[in-house]
Amino acid sequence: MAVRRKISLEAGRAAVRAVLAGSPPDAAELAMAVRFLLEELASGHEGHTVEVRVPPYGAVQAIAGPRHTRGTPPNVIETDPTTWLALATGSLGWHDAVAAARVLASGSRADLSDVLPLAWDS
Repeated sequence: MAVRRKISLEAGRAAVRAVLAGSPPDAAELAMAVRFLLEELASGHEGHTVEVRVPPYGAVQAIAGPRHTRGTPPNVIETDPTTWLALATGSLGWHDAVAAARVLASGSRADLSDVLPLAWDS
């Protein structure tokens, strides 16, 4: 089943580019960029094994494997919007972010090093 997009590719890519170019980022563009990159993760790596949370903007389930049905998923990743943008676009590596405690990851499958950065601008 394909992931249902809420943000068009054009609008999402434009928001990511604007946030990467601007300092400080516009709040609406930051929210759209984060949500778009979460959609890109879920679209490119469909599944329900890992929940990726970027409060306050969104969360998705991704990565193929066992599906949880109740309560908190066994594999959860949580980070802030700035770190998520850096991870998703490749300016920060997964292992560096984890080592710096910029990512909280719990569960045996809570590792996105094989899927990040995302190919969001192709």
